[in-house]
Amino acid sequence: MTSGEKNDVTEAGQILGVIGWSGSGKTSLLEYLVKELTAAGHKINIVKHSHHDVTIEPPQKDSSRLRLAGAQDVLLASPYRYVIAHELRQEAEPPLDELLARLSQADLTLVEGYKWEAMPKIEVFRPALGKSAIYPDDAHIVVVASDVAAPADLRTGLQWLDLNQPQGVLDWILVAMQNKILKKI
Repeated sequence: MTSGEKNDVTEAGQILGVIGWSGSGKTSLLEYLVKELTAAGHKINIVKHSHHDVTIEPPQKDSSRLRLAGAQDVLLASPYRYVIAHELRQEAEPPLDELLARLSQADLTLVEGYKWEAMPKIEVFRPALGKSAIYPDDAHIVVVASDVAAPADLRTGLQWLDLNQPQGVLDWILVAMQNKILKKI
């Protein structure tokens, strides 16, 4: 690579969804992945989708009071971080692509949730939860991380990794990033 060329992975970033039912271990896996990827020098963003109303600050705090008074955007800044709360006020939830455009550049953005989006995804699957697997009905799932063995009829090309050995998931992600097979942002 010459000094004038840009590295596609770093400049454009890549995106990978992490989906699964509540209680399957998505957050624990993401914690491990973020810790290891950032320790290896990668810039990582996270998008977390919630179906619930999210409280940024307790209702009695100034920023919440001003938001509840009618402000559309409230930027709360401190020497440690800043948070922008944007009230939708009857507007539709913005699409994922619009939200991604608001993030800083990163090597990889991991998206928890957004099951319906067309992006490469890892499904965290624990049959003991009593919920059905998502991968049979979603061709965008490229990896299943599970605590059980792969079924005999696993579709061609779908990777099955041991959820209890998260290093295997990390190794798969590093290879996928290197080979640029994840969706570009």
